[in-house]
Amino acid sequence: MLLFFGSTILSVFIYRWVPVYFTPLMAIRAIEMKKEGREVKCSHHWVPLEEMSSHMPIAVIASEDQMFTKHNGFDLKAIEQARKEAAEGKRRRGASTISQQTAKNVFLWPNSTWVRKGFEVYFTFLIEKIWGKERIIEVYLNSIEMGDGIYGVDAVAHEHFNKDAINLTRAQCALIAGTLPNPRKFSSKNPSAYMYKRQRQILKQMNYIEHLWKEYLEEQNKEEEGE
Repeated sequence: MLLFFGSTILSVFIYRWVPVYFTPLMAIRAIEMKKEGREVKCSHHWVPLEEMSSHMPIAVIASEDQMFTKHNGFDLKAIEQARKEAAEGKRRRGASTISQQTAKNVFLWPNSTWVRKGFEVYFTFLIEKIWGKERIIEVYLNSIEMGDGIYGVDAVAHEHFNKDAINLTRAQCALIAGTLPNPRKFSSKNPSAYMYKRQRQILKQMNYIEHLWKEYLEEQNKEEEGE
């Protein structure tokens, strides 16, 4: 038990500063491609948050987790709503926060089991306490799957828009964010009518989220100055 807790806490501390160049999901996808007889592809370029378009974190928060700056890693209201809808026989929907998705992407595997969920709660708690929101969103944007064999913002910017992540427009960021529920089904390179609809919805929500994100960053700066 001591070895487990010591090693996991140490790994979280290391990734507080060290870029995450490879994740379990990348390995799993590579194995799947190999088994299917396809060429193995893993396009991934780590870039710090300041070298991404400032619209990108706003877009993914608007799309994936609008309470990101307010919760402690878990959106209890969304979890309860998802539980009620499942009990009523409605279509299951995800209630995972960006923090939970980041914990899963970096430290765990994609299959949804109770064991993995338990580890996800544990790692989510750790990264919220040790990393903070800015580092969580930075790692998320660098490790999230954004297409078949494509991981992170800079890789999808090059693959789909032939530019660096910092040069992505507001509309392109919203389009990328719109694919995240299922980036191997939805494409930001060849968007469908549904994707353009998602893009418009996200663009509208970004106006509100941008205010929340700036407010959060200002509060963090004041706290750091106070220290």
